[in-house]
Amino acid sequence: MTTHVGALPGPTDLWGPAGVDETRLRTAVAQVVREQLEAGVDLVNEGELTKHGNWVSFVNDRLTGFKPRPAGASLTLLRESADWVEFAEFYRDAGASGTLFEHTRKAPEQARTLDWGCDGPVAYSGQKSLEREIELLRAALGNVPASDAFLTSTAPASIEPGRENAYYTSQEEFLFALAEALGVEYRAIVDAGFSLQVDDAWLAALWDRIGIKMGLEAYKRYCAVRVEALNHALRGIPREKVRYHLCWGSWHGPHAHDIPLADIVDVMLSVNAQTYLFEAANVRHEHEFAVWQRVRLPDDRILAPGVVSHATVLVEHPELVSSRIQRFARIVGRERVIASTDCGLGLRCHPQVAWAKLKVLAQGAELASKVLWGRHAAA
Repeated sequence: MTTHVGALPGPTDLWGPAGVDETRLRTAVAQVVREQLEAGVDLVNEGELTKHGNWVSFVNDRLTGFKPRPAGASLTLLRESADWVEFAEFYRDAGASGTLFEHTRKAPEQARTLDWGCDGPVAYSGQKSLEREIELLRAALGNVPASDAFLTSTAPASIEPGRENAYYTSQEEFLFALAEALGVEYRAIVDAGFSLQVDDAWLAALWDRIGIKMGLEAYKRYCAVRVEALNHALRGIPREKVRYHLCWGSWHGPHAHDIPLADIVDVMLSVNAQTYLFEAANVRHEHEFAVWQRVRLPDDRILAPGVVSHATVLVEHPELVSSRIQRFARIVGRERVIASTDCGLGLRCHPQVAWAKLKVLAQGAELASKVLWGRHAAA
């Protein structure tokens, strides 16, 4: 089986300052679903086109209790990264050239508020936007069952950065208020028949911003509270309907200070999800398949490792994709591996490259199936 992390290329001018034209959005969603199926992707979504292609800022319009604050805290958090400090000249040049997140500068500029202050009770108010997402994806699927599709949302830990609490009595109370609100969205996605994917890039990416100074054990305690909040939001949702995506941020940088998977894998496995998506194809994390030789994957869980990466414009060879899939399958079992991408390809890869990568993802999966399943692969 094949899937991907979420974001896919769409028209760069789809969203503007005035919002989006609904007819164009419907057409774009239908096209992105069709292109996934034609590329050979089994488990598809709407490419996050309904979210303006942004995995976290879409939440800004779906929560009450916040007011914009002057930009500053979020930028400071980014620039205090050990990676950004050690490779300051690189980050300066990449920021100036506009290639830090997308190699070719094809991605549209996204003017968005980065910093927010919580000055009242947090509640979910995004029902209308979410209903549109659900309806557009359902319409685009046609005869494809909803069970073969997913919609993404964001973990509490990944919308916490940049949001200053001035209302709740403690940061933990604030965190659980975020979780309670997000849980409304989580349940609506699952109730619509889709799988829910929870994106949590900040949980690992905060390591070289706040975690190194805290030390590993203290940082894992910090993460454990955030996972507890996420599990609170997931309560009542069947595990088999939940996918959890952990990554180290997807900017095109050195990532020399990423926390090793071995140090956070137990945190990831404590999330009440059936399927775990994580980076396993880029040069910083590909070697970490060996972690699963030492860490036992619970019997009811599935791995969806990245076997093609957003981090390079080179299009992987299908044989390489196949070998990456086989590594995991031989460790955890062929039935418990879904071939995926490291991170979202939309707004990270040039559209031509992104679609080529999805095609070789499917080709590599077919090759791996022939090896792992023999003559039964064709069936």
